[in-house]
Amino acid sequence: MVTAITDGVKVSVETVYQPEYSNPANEHFMFAYRVEISNLSDYAVQLMRRQWLIFDSNSSRRKVEGEGVVGLQPVIQPGETHVYVSGCNLKTDMGSMKGTYLMKRDIDGSEFDVDIPEFQLVAPYKLN
Repeated sequence: MVTAITDGVKVSVETVYQPEYSNPANEHFMFAYRVEISNLSDYAVQLMRRQWLIFDSNSSRRKVEGEGVVGLQPVIQPGETHVYVSGCNLKTDMGSMKGTYLMKRDIDGSEFDVDIPEFQLVAPYKLN
């Protein structure tokens, strides 16, 4: 698990390779990732947007942007955590992701970026 804290918002990510949804012969490798977003600040925050940078080990890069996460723009109260699971497909058995969440403070409407720490996407057989 990797973790980063930005302006009182803690983001932790863990990943798992999904062989049942992968097809290596067709360069299709599926990974799931679980994200925990904890509000360590004194004010409620809302996750407005996400931006991901996705890297394959063949040097290809993708950028994915959009509103919220998995269809939600959650409001996270002080001391609370929002958890979600999503997935990413790669053309190689190794890669990485990193990004940012655009958050809004409920108290004054100010917006700020929260870092999503870079995490590795690696098929387990690559670790042997």
